[in-house]
Amino acid sequence: MIVVPQLKRRPVAAAGGRGIEARLEEAIGLAKAIDLEVASAGIVPVATIRPATLLGKGKVEEIAGIVRAEQAGLVFVDHALTPVQQRNLERAWNCKVVDRTGLILEIFGARARTREGALQVELAHLNYQKSRLVRSWTHLERQRGGFGFLGGPGETQIETDRRMIAERIRRIEQELEGVKRTRELHRKNRRRVPYPIVALVGYTNAGKSTLFNRLTAATVYAENLLFATLDPTLRAVELPHGTRAIFSDTVGFISELPTLLIAAFRATLEEVTEADVIVHVRDVAHEDAEAQALDVNEILRSLGVDADDAGRIVEVWNKTDLLDAEARERIENIVARREPEQRPILVSALTGEGTDTLLAAIEDRVVAERPTLSLALDPADGAGLGWLHRQTEVLSRELDERGRLAVTVRVDPSKVGEVRRRFPSAA
Repeated sequence: MIVVPQLKRRPVAAAGGRGIEARLEEAIGLAKAIDLEVASAGIVPVATIRPATLLGKGKVEEIAGIVRAEQAGLVFVDHALTPVQQRNLERAWNCKVVDRTGLILEIFGARARTREGALQVELAHLNYQKSRLVRSWTHLERQRGGFGFLGGPGETQIETDRRMIAERIRRIEQELEGVKRTRELHRKNRRRVPYPIVALVGYTNAGKSTLFNRLTAATVYAENLLFATLDPTLRAVELPHGTRAIFSDTVGFISELPTLLIAAFRATLEEVTEADVIVHVRDVAHEDAEAQALDVNEILRSLGVDADDAGRIVEVWNKTDLLDAEARERIENIVARREPEQRPILVSALTGEGTDTLLAAIEDRVVAERPTLSLALDPADGAGLGWLHRQTEVLSRELDERGRLAVTVRVDPSKVGEVRRRFPSAA
């Protein structure tokens, strides 16, 4: 059973302008994303938050009756619950209760495919469970004697379990530090080869993975499902004028994304903060498209990314194939009224519409800050030409009338001085 609390006194700004029906639809999508069978779903008005149960006494009893009638084994409350609220609701409804954070953690756990992803999810899950042992375990009040790692005399089982969780958290954090170092080494290697990084971000189910597959000819799992992909994927792409870039498909964002997950996935999300260009993919056909965009921008800001930087962020309005003629005209008018540098690009990842325009826009941003240098080489200088290919982007090379090799390169601003020192003729 799904319960979506509607806080009557919650300001619109706090809700991100999100419609309550859209929240219910998203909650159902979260449940289905982990193969739960939804027997009942509804919106519950909440005038005042009750510290003990979140909901009022009458509503708690009403839902208990529905749970019994539907024989529901799980109630998903689409709101953050304190450990006490969760325990009290489980007692009142006589079934397992999970809140928004708990369900998203379960989805991430099911989706993680790599060792890094599994570690990140486990770390977030352990931090989440630390304060909830009181309601999750049935044996926690027993006391154990013994010595050493078995626990001192009089130590309760709950203290032992908390200590074991703390030790496991430390081990995972150490392993993730190793992952972070490895990822940083990979980034250093990519910086040596001047391939810009293009990261795709967006609300979950906005079509990022489908667009990624379209742009890179990859076969990343893409499905009409919340959090269909979790582990980041990188592919090299040749842009329209020959510039090579590395595209990265990242985990989808969602409103009220648990801070535990943002912290655990910090190493993965650094791919976004390190990217030269960020492609913000939006589902323009969704009724809550504006609220979803606000949620994504908020998470980007929490990562230290300027969400309003038009020189770095390309906004993509995806799923235009789902728009009827009237909606399409309205969207095109909105785009036309924007400043040229801030105009979104209309695409359909499914049909390929607009992808050529998108790739050209990405290339424009990639090369905007990169100067072009021309230089002359001895045709026999294979070492010098090889160095240029490794350290710069070679745009053209041809023999001039003097028999010299005229080479035009595009250079990362940080390497201009090095190129000129090695090739004094560069200008």
